[in-house]
Amino acid sequence: MTLAEAVVAGAAPAELASLEVPTRYRAVHLRKDEVGMFDGQDNDGQDNDGPDKDVRRSLHVGEVPMPELAPDEVLVAVMASAINFNTVWSAMFEPIPTFAFLERFGRTDPRHDLPTHVLGSDAAGVVVRAGQAVRHWRPGDRVVTSPAYLDSQDPMVQHDGMLAADLRAWGFETNFGGLAEFAVVKATQLLPKPRHLSWEEAACNMLCASTAYRMLVGERGARMKQGDVVLLWGATGGLGAYGVQLVRNGGGIPVGVVSSPEKAALLREMGCEHVVDRSRFDDLTDEKGWRGLGAEVRRLVGEDSAIVFEHTGKDTFGASVYVAKKGGKVVTCGSSSGYDHTYDNRHLWMRLKQIIGSHGANYQECHETNRLISLGMIHPTLSRVYPLEKAGDAARSVQLNQHVGKVGVLALAPEQDLGIEDGRLRERIGEERLRLFRV
Repeated sequence: MTLAEAVVAGAAPAELASLEVPTRYRAVHLRKDEVGMFDGQDNDGQDNDGPDKDVRRSLHVGEVPMPELAPDEVLVAVMASAINFNTVWSAMFEPIPTFAFLERFGRTDPRHDLPTHVLGSDAAGVVVRAGQAVRHWRPGDRVVTSPAYLDSQDPMVQHDGMLAADLRAWGFETNFGGLAEFAVVKATQLLPKPRHLSWEEAACNMLCASTAYRMLVGERGARMKQGDVVLLWGATGGLGAYGVQLVRNGGGIPVGVVSSPEKAALLREMGCEHVVDRSRFDDLTDEKGWRGLGAEVRRLVGEDSAIVFEHTGKDTFGASVYVAKKGGKVVTCGSSSGYDHTYDNRHLWMRLKQIIGSHGANYQECHETNRLISLGMIHPTLSRVYPLEKAGDAARSVQLNQHVGKVGVLALAPEQDLGIEDGRLRERIGEERLRLFRV
C-alpha cells in the first residue's frame, strides 16, 4: 500500500509513519518556460476582441518532485483544496509572474526556486510527516491550513504575523501549495479540521473566512460593533459570504451588493435582509452613481454605512469612499478588478473617514475563525467541487466570475462527503444550511 492509499483508507498513525514518502506526486502547477504565453491578450475573456488569458492553458496537472521537509514544516496528504483568486492571478502571470517570488525566496531556501510552481492556498488533509522542530502535530492528525507562511523567530510575529518581514502567501509566494496530493506547510499554518465537515467543505474556508474575520472583527480591522451597518461588495462571493455571516453573528446589519437576481435570492436565504442589485447602477465610477448607491442604502436601512467591506478595487473603490458615513471606515483586502484606484479625496478628509488596509490573517485570527467554524457558527460557502485533473476548469469559473461562494477541488479524496466525524453537530446545523451554496 502506498502512503496516499493508506491515508485514503484511514490507516493508523503508526502505519502512516512507517510507509515511504513518494519521490513524486501529482499537483496543479505552472511552468516557468510558459511565463510569456499570454503577452498581448486580454484579461477577462468577455471582450471578444481576441484570445484571452484563459487559465486552463497555463494550469497543468502532473507529477512534480517531492521536496525535503525543513525542521519546522509538516507534510500533509491533501484530501481536498479550493480555488482562490490568487490562483487565478498566478495562472495569468499577473501582476507579475509568481516565479519572481520563488526566485527571491530561493536565495534563502533554494527548494522553492524550481521550473514548476505548485499552487493553492487552502487545503484539508492528514499529517503524514513532521519536521524535527514540530511539537504539536504528528502523523494521523486531521488538519486544515491557514495561508500565512512566515518565520516564527521574527520578533514581529509575537505582535502581528502579518507585519513580519518574511511574510509570504503559501501556494502563491511559496511553492508546494495545496492544489496537490501532498503539500508542505509550516507547523504554524495548521489548525484542527472541523469535525462536522467533509474534506471539501473544510478545505474551502480558511483563506477567505480568516481574511474577512481580520477585516471586520479582528483588533486591526474595522472593529465592527453591534448595530453597525456594513456594506459588503460581492456578498455571495468567496470573501463576501463569510463577511455577511460575521456581520450577522456580531449584531451588525449587513447590506449585500450582488449582480443578479439569483445571487440576491441566495443572499436572502443566508439571512441578509438588505440587498443591493449592482446592475441597477449603470456607472459607479462617478459621483452620480455613488449618490444613487448611497440613496439605496439609506432607503434600505435608514442610514449610511459605518463600514464598507472592500475587495473588488478599481471598479468600486470611489463609491466605497463616498457611501461610508461621516467618520466611517472602508476596509480593503484586495483589488480583483484592478489596483489603480480613483476616488474623490474630499469625501475622505472632509468627512473624517478612514481607509484600513487588511491582508490575510495572523495565526491567532485564523484560530478564532476556525473555532467559529468548528462550533457551527460560520458555515462553508462551497458551491461546486471539481476533481484535481479539472482544476483548470475550476479556476476558469472563478476567473470569469461564474461561481458563487467557493469552488472546491478534490485531491486524494475519491469522492465528496467523506471525512465527516461529528454527525450530531452536522444534524443540529442542518444539511440545508451547510449546503446552501451548492449548485
